[in-house]
Amino acid sequence: MDLDGVKHELESEFIAIILAGFGNDLRPLTSDYGDEACPKALLPLANRPLLEYVLSWLEQSGIKDVLLICPETHRSTLHHHINSEVSSSLRVDLQSLPEPQDAGVGTCTLLRHFSDRVKKDFVLLPCDFIPPPSFSLQMLLDRFRTDIVSDGAAVITCWYPGPNSEHNQPLDEWGPSPYSSILCDALEETLLYIDASEDPEFNGEDFFFRTAMLTKHPRTKLLGGYQDSHIYVCQRAILDTLCAKPRCLSFREEFLPWLCKMNYQSNKKQKYGYVLQPSLNAPQNLALEHSTHHAGAHMLPSPAYATRPQRQPNYSATQIPSNRSANEKSLSLRIGIVLLSAGAFRVNSISSLFEVNRRILLNVAYTLPLDPKDRSLIDSKAQISVDSIVGSSTQVSERAMIKKSTIGRHCKIGKQARITNCILFDHCIVEEGARLDSCILGKNSKIGAMSEITRCITQAGYEVTSRESIKGEKLEVSDWMAPSNFPELE
Repeated sequence: MDLDGVKHELESEFIAIILAGFGNDLRPLTSDYGDEACPKALLPLANRPLLEYVLSWLEQSGIKDVLLICPETHRSTLHHHINSEVSSSLRVDLQSLPEPQDAGVGTCTLLRHFSDRVKKDFVLLPCDFIPPPSFSLQMLLDRFRTDIVSDGAAVITCWYPGPNSEHNQPLDEWGPSPYSSILCDALEETLLYIDASEDPEFNGEDFFFRTAMLTKHPRTKLLGGYQDSHIYVCQRAILDTLCAKPRCLSFREEFLPWLCKMNYQSNKKQKYGYVLQPSLNAPQNLALEHSTHHAGAHMLPSPAYATRPQRQPNYSATQIPSNRSANEKSLSLRIGIVLLSAGAFRVNSISSLFEVNRRILLNVAYTLPLDPKDRSLIDSKAQISVDSIVGSSTQVSERAMIKKSTIGRHCKIGKQARITNCILFDHCIVEEGARLDSCILGKNSKIGAMSEITRCITQAGYEVTSRESIKGEKLEVSDWMAPSNFPELE
């Protein structure tokens, strides 16, 4: 048996689709630095770009093919990073699409546009998901393999409880992560309902369920305070279904709630169900493939699993194959759900960036750079707490104090500067005697001597003048570049 061929087949089973958007909720950190873009995917978390956390997670699962979709203005920056900084066995296909930053393009629109590049089942995920250490993507893929052959699950989605930290979370008023209420069948692990806020019948307090749903799923469970990870393992036929619904824009707000209704609304199932029709005799095929591939299990990076049975051909929304009966169109089509324990995060807001960075600092293996040349740039009289990180090529002057903070690469910290509970991106300068508390500085920011900055966020390249005192503001370059006085218009 060609075991190398078996391993290659398993690795090629899925393609990962990573969506790297503008990150408007992370402004001004994602606001452009002059003509240079500041992609959300490259924002540092504990001095490591967000994108690298996701790519590492994918690589550990055995997935090799990645379709990375970004705005056209970010393509050059991301291309340079992937080809110069990322060292992995992944095959990254970087694609971009022109889109307005303020309006954005819906996920469904992106998937339809790039559907010709997706030839197999896929994992859709954001560039900002930070999984808990105990949760591997391999576990989610195994669940999908099992569900699709047993009861025709079209999608496996993953939800996690919102953060409930006992610690204060700075800057939470600048973009707290949204919560949702969901209804699921706990016994069958099926997602039944999502409180889509754009639903005109939804008022934030009441929920409306059809009797048909409650009759079919009497053991339902209503869960509040959960967040969607935006990780979806999908059949390739999901793209066919999206093409059959061209007006559907949002995968989370429109498509998933609609797909939930497929379980109990017979008219929708009759119209679209055959597109997601599972293969016949799937359980028998699964057992056969377990037997066939068992010999190569020791070569896999995780416990052995069966490859998917060969799928039936896909069909357009207007063409029903003649060999399918009406009964076959009404087979169960469901959304499987995996509920994670605490520890998962999406870095999609200022507050979540702050909180996840803080949690990583609690478990850092080392504080100072390992390279002796970099260590020599840190004065022996500087005070740096063990729950801090100092990046390479960063200079820390005498009697400077750094506590519970992340300092990026190529930064310069002046004498007697005080930095507490802060995140400094690369190439930042904090001059002598300056004090920073609970701040995030975009790259190339500069804080003047003897300034006091508290609970502030700066756009890349922002400069605070000497002896200035600022509290609780988002500081953007346009603010200090604009003239202080404007002539009145006649």
